[in-house]
Formats: sequence, structure tokens, C-alpha cells
Amino acid sequence: MHDLKCFVTGRIPASSSFVINSTRRAAREIRQRGGAGLLETQFGVHPRPIRYVDHHYSHALSAFITSGFKDAAVLIVDGRGAWEATTMWRASGSDCALVGSHPYPDSLGHFYAAFTKFLGFRPFSDEWKVMGLAPYGKPGVNLSRFISLNGNKYRVASRPLLGSRFGDVRAIEAEFGASRKPESELTDREKDIAWAVQDRCEEAMLLLARGLVQRTGFRNLCLAGGVAMNSKANGKILASGLIDDIFIQPAATDDGTAIGAALAGHRMAGGGPVGYRMEDAYLGPEYGEGEIESFLRTCKIAFSRPAEIAREAATMLAAGKIVGWFQGRMEFGPRALGNRSILADPRDPAMKDRVNAVVKFREGWRPFAPSALAERAEEYFIGCKDSPFMILTFPVREDKKKIIPAVTHADGSARVQTVKKEINPLYHSLISHFDRLTGVPVVMNTSFNLREEPIVCAPRDAVRTFYSSGLDALCLGPFLIVK
Repeated sequence: MHDLKCFVTGRIPASSSFVINSTRRAAREIRQRGGAGLLETQFGVHPRPIRYVDHHYSHALSAFITSGFKDAAVLIVDGRGAWEATTMWRASGSDCALVGSHPYPDSLGHFYAAFTKFLGFRPFSDEWKVMGLAPYGKPGVNLSRFISLNGNKYRVASRPLLGSRFGDVRAIEAEFGASRKPESELTDREKDIAWAVQDRCEEAMLLLARGLVQRTGFRNLCLAGGVAMNSKANGKILASGLIDDIFIQPAATDDGTAIGAALAGHRMAGGGPVGYRMEDAYLGPEYGEGEIESFLRTCKIAFSRPAEIAREAATMLAAGKIVGWFQGRMEFGPRALGNRSILADPRDPAMKDRVNAVVKFREGWRPFAPSALAERAEEYFIGCKDSPFMILTFPVREDKKKIIPAVTHADGSARVQTVKKEINPLYHSLISHFDRLTGVPVVMNTSFNLREEPIVCAPRDAVRTFYSSGLDALCLGPFLIVK
């Protein structure tokens, strides 16, 4: 079922249909190839009628209903949905009304993806590398042939960017020379182009937000879609003064449309209003102490059980150790938020290079994020608000840059996760212990995985990654493994 972007949300009450978030073409293909019977074969579900939920509408519901806002402007920006690339919504109560759109292929996501490919990275996968590379560049590259910004709209020159198919970057090569070969050395050309691409993305997102806020009159903003994962653009919108508050659902890309489809199904089935503030993303699998201990003993792995695992981890971090931290439920979405994380000391200026080289096995220029006590974050990051999902970027205060150099990016910014005691008490305790030892209420946090691998899920994954990398210690539930 090529072209399928489908999330079966499970069984819903009343007459109960399966709710599908897909392109119209994919929904039609499902019906032609056996309808619900095909869903039963592929997904093991009982045949039921199928109801179509628009892709961007699913995005919009996933962001607004989980925001806790009574009303909001909702901006969806991605590669493409069914027919659209960008949509604007007016949200109030428990629904979203469409107020404007940019039809595909006028796509900000495809603009960014085309240059991601040109720069030697994987499109629709490595855009965050371009965002991370951008601060190493400087202004001067003119992209007006490919994107224009005017008033409250952007326009992407889709024909030269897309050619006969996506991935044809000949027009970009005609302007800037041959594409960079993957894994080859990065030159000033690539850094400056990355700077320009990120700058255009930020400006386009800012003008879209400005126009939507003016149109709706709402000063709460919700974002979703792949481009909403651009933390630098999100931080710029928040800092602009255009809005009072912002919410980006942690799985803002297509995985999060499952939430929107489920919420749409709830409405279709006659369910009442749903509205709450999503404050954590710890929705994945978890493993009990007995299960973890049994696994360690079966594998004959030596371990101990400290009195306080959070205190022990903080002590190791303060001593310069790199620690794998595996606790509770796995995070939903692309970010490790203190349950499947690799942690290190943010005070050590060499730590970024060390973790990149011997643990993550990735490019040395790529930044790491700070996890900070929510009640202390503003001391270190200018304008820092509630940011539990590591999806907003804030400037590091000038007097703190030398204190936390390992999480301060080349442009003086940081993609911050704020940690509340009531949301993740164990992770909050670890950072608090680190603060007592060092005077710094911040730790360096990156996802618990090696390059090109998914974030670890089960204890077996964590142990394999631990012994395949330069990690010094592994906190696996209440148990400690050291090399």
C-alpha cells in the first residue's frame, strides 16, 4: 500500500468505525483492495466501516486538543498532506476550522528537504542536521530563486526544486555547484547555504504566524507538522512578542496524527469535549524491576543496586562519567526526555566532542540539549518558558555560556527541556542531586541510541548499546552496571 500514511486508532465506542488518517489516494486504495478486510489482514483488527480524516485536520486536532488552550491559532507546516503543504486554523472549544492554506507543491517542508539532500544529508530525515549546521555559517547566500517571502505569505519555486520528481536537485546545483557527497568534509559553502535555508525557514514561519494571529485574533499558537520540529523557528516565534503562549505536541510529525485521528473518531462517535494540557510524553513500554533483574541474571551481567539510583547517577556525572539512563515508560515522539537518555556533565567543554566521538559515533559539530530544573531554567536561558518536550530553543545567558559550554551551541542557543518534579520525579531528583554537587541545575541529555539506530526501548536494547559504545555506566531501572 504505497503512499499509505495510516494510523488505526483502535476500537471506539458506539457504532464504531476505524478512523484512518491518510491521503485520499491511500484511502481509496484500501477500499479497492479489500477495505476493512485488508485492515484485518494487515493489522489484526475486526472489519468495520472506514472513516477518512484529513491529514492536516488530524495534525491540527493533535496540537490544539492537547494544548490546554480554550482557543488558539493553529499552524500546520509539513512536506505535504493530502493536497496541502501548509494550513491555518482557527480553533475554539473542541474543534478546528480551516481559514487558509498553501496547496502542494508550495511546500516549505519540501524546500527544506531539497536543500537537505543537496547538502549531502537524507531528505525527510536529516533536516535537523541542517538546522544544527546553520549556526556555523554566515549570511550572504541568496535563495530568492527558490523561495520568496511577501506580506504574510511565502512562495516556493516548486518546479525547479522538484523537477520531474522529488530529489532532483539539478536546479540547486546550477545555482551553487555540485551537491555535497554524503560523509564528505563540510566546507564554508555548505555552512553558509545551511544558514540561508534555516533563516528563510524561520522568516517564513514567523510571517505565517503573524498573519494567522492577526486573522484569528488569538494570541495562543499551536504548531504541528514536520516543520514544527524546527526548534529554532519555534523559539523565534515565541520571542517575537506576537503571541502569549505556544504549544507544540511532542510528536509533531506524522506519528502524532494518530492522536488527531483518535480525537476525530471520538467526535464522530458522539464523545464529549476533550481538552487538557499534555505535559509529558511518557506513553511507551516500561519494564518492572523483576523483569529487568531476571534479564541481567540470565545474561550473567554484574550489577549493583544503589540506595538511590538518582544520587548515584548524579555523582558519576559530576565525576565526568557518561551515563546511560533507562527508566519508566519510553517517550512518545523523537526526543529522549529523561527516560531513555544518555547523560553527561554540561560544564566540560570537551564533553560534546567526547560523546559525539565515542558514544554517538556522529559528526562532531552536532549539538546536545540541556535538561534543566523547570524552577531554575530561566536563570540560564533567556525567556525560557515551560518546555517539557525539548522543542523550543532559547538563548543561553551570557554569564552562563562558560558554565554550560557542552550544551551551548555555536550561536549561543540551546534546545531546552524543562523538568518538573511532579512530571518526572526521578529525573528531577537526578538533576537536583547534580545541582547540589556542582551548583549547576542542568545536565546534558541526548537520546539513548547509536548513530542510525532507534532509541532503545527494552533492557536488552540498552545493554547492547551500553557495551557497543563508550558509555561508562548504565542505570537500568534501580540497577547500576559499570565498566
